[in-house]
Formats: sequence, structure tokens, C-alpha cells
Amino acid sequence: MTRASLNKSVLSRESVKLSEYQRFLPSLELKRRQIVAERLRARAHLAECRAQLEAQLVGSARDLPMLANEEVALDTLVVVEAIDLSTQNLSGTRLPVLKEVRFAEVVYARLTRPHWVDAAVVALREVIRMRIARDVAERRLRELEQAEALIARRVNLFEKVLIPRSQETIRRIRMALADAEREAVIRAKLSKRKTAARAGEARLAAI
Repeated sequence: MTRASLNKSVLSRESVKLSEYQRFLPSLELKRRQIVAERLRARAHLAECRAQLEAQLVGSARDLPMLANEEVALDTLVVVEAIDLSTQNLSGTRLPVLKEVRFAEVVYARLTRPHWVDAAVVALREVIRMRIARDVAERRLRELEQAEALIARRVNLFEKVLIPRSQETIRRIRMALADAEREAVIRAKLSKRKTAARAGEARLAAI
């Protein structure tokens, strides 16, 4: 910044900018805290989803060992019809929310299939539902982590770059204005002395 630009007009603009930065920073901090809190909840929820899925898989393998029987085609009996998702807006971050997983009603001849098929269909539906819930929870956590990183970068920009730079500019302008004011006072005093000296010389010449 040149000396010519260190004036009261620039000082006024920089003061307004600094005020805006300092006013905006607390809202960014609040947003960051909200995202961090939700990210912690999302991480705990994801761990819960994974644990529930693992427990369901272990339980199904224990209670229905016949699921390993490849002679009975079960994949055609469990068909996902729709995944109902909604969106939560948290401080400008759009987060997925799983509402419902709907399965198509597949009609099959029960008399021509083993008796355990009904229980297997129920178990497989639950496994699929839990896997979808886990996938949505993973996506939600990723969105929150990305949002947290973005906000952290913005907070750092304000705290470590914009605000200090504006404060330094204001300090330099005030110093320049103070120096200019002192110089003006000195020039005025010198001018006054010169004027007085010339007046004295004129009086002496008139004697």
C-alpha cells in the first residue's frame, strides 16, 4: 500500500471491513460447533449401524444355516422396491436421512419350497435394510466431515489472514495519518517563525 493511499477514506473502508469480518467470525464458529456436534453423533450412529448389521449377520448364520444352500434361489425373493430418503439442512449442509426401505411383494409357491424360506426372506430383508442404513450413515458422516473441513478453512482464513491483515492496514494508516499531522504542525510552526522573522526584518529596515 503506497503512502498516498494511507488516508482517512481508506481507513474508513478498512474499519468497515474489519467490523464485518469480526461480526461474521462468531457465526462461522457457531456453525462449526453445530457441525462438529452432529459429526460426533453421526459417527456414533454409524458405529451402531455397523454393530447391528454384524449382529444380524451372525444371528442369521446361526439360526438359518440353510441360507448357505445354493440350491434354493433366494435373491429373486427379496427385491428392493424403493428407498425413501429425505434431506436435512444443517447450517447449509445437506445431509441424507433414511426414512424407509420398501420391498416388493414377491409371490412364490410356499408348498414347493422348504419351510425355512419364509424366515430366510424376513432375515434377508432385515440384512438389506441394515446395509442401506449403514451406507446412508456413512454418506452422512462423509458430508459432515467435508463440511467441517470447509468451515475450519474459512475460520482460519478470517482468524489468521483477513482480520490480522485488516488490523495491520488500519495500524499503518493511523501511523501515517499521525505522522502527517505532526508534519503539518511542524510546517505551520516553521512558517509562522519565518513570517515573524520577515516581519522583524521589515521593521528593522524601516528604522
